[in-house]
Amino acid sequence: MFGIRFIKVQPTDFILQYKGGKIVREGAGLSFFYYAPTSSLVLVPLKSVDVPFIFEEVAADFQQVTVQGQITYRVADPKKLSQLMNFTLETTGKRYNTDDPQKLPMRLINHAQVLTRSSLKAMPLREALGFSDTLVTSLQKGLQESDVIISLGIEVLGLSILAIKPNPETSRALEAEAREQILGKADEAIYARRNAAVEQERAIKENELNTEIAVENKKRQIRETQMEAEKSVQQKKHELEEAEMASKIALEDKNKQLVALATANAREEADAKAYGLSAMMKALSQSDAKIIQALANVGMDPAQLVAIAFKELAESAQKIGHLNVSPELLRELLSRESPR
Repeated sequence: MFGIRFIKVQPTDFILQYKGGKIVREGAGLSFFYYAPTSSLVLVPLKSVDVPFIFEEVAADFQQVTVQGQITYRVADPKKLSQLMNFTLETTGKRYNTDDPQKLPMRLINHAQVLTRSSLKAMPLREALGFSDTLVTSLQKGLQESDVIISLGIEVLGLSILAIKPNPETSRALEAEAREQILGKADEAIYARRNAAVEQERAIKENELNTEIAVENKKRQIRETQMEAEKSVQQKKHELEEAEMASKIALEDKNKQLVALATANAREEADAKAYGLSAMMKALSQSDAKIIQALANVGMDPAQLVAIAFKELAESAQKIGHLNVSPELLRELLSRESPR
């Protein structure tokens, strides 16, 4: 009413009120009344803005690539930006007078494209596809150090490359080449796996053979040990037999010596007996037979003496005419036990 209006801005917006060509009010998140016919309002957003971009460029090997990414920025110096671009609101305070606010993201995108072109000219296609981080670092550094961006009062918060793609024909060729490389690596992997399996099988066979050889060596050692033990036992037995034989030989030698000694003793004893008998016989041959008989009868049993008497009677029977034996004597002789 009467040209007096009210405006309220968000904390993320910076507003400047010009009156008579001079700034009479400025700040973020202000709310105030103003007289529209004599006032100009400049509203600069302070919040961070994400600007997606996509454009086509040519790599160092003349291959076309599509670069897709996003720039994040914010207005660091709204007064500097308001002096270079028109962010003036209409008298209603609801819309901008020009399309400069929409041109600001395009300026950033164009500058990013220029920097991308400069980087891709030094990169072949394969390097550009595989080293997006290098490209991101280069672009972000270029944007942050750009005089144009700094003069606008813009601060680049970040830059990301979402995709770098070649054209479909080149992509299919690269895919075919990569597929062949993958298949080749797969074949190499299969060959390596089979070779490893063969090596493992060979190692297993060698281990089995080594195990068999070790077992046979152990068996041989066991047999040799057993043979050594048997040899030792046989040697001990032989030594025992030799010792026993030597003992028997020594015993036989002792027995031989004993027999020889016993024989010599017996011979000497026989010689002594023979000499004694010879001397006795010589003495007896010079004695009367009756005296010898009498001496032999000394100490005899009466019955024997009676038998000898009867024998002598029998020898002189032609001289004896008649012999009477009393029954008492005969009974007495019969009642005696005959000597054995």
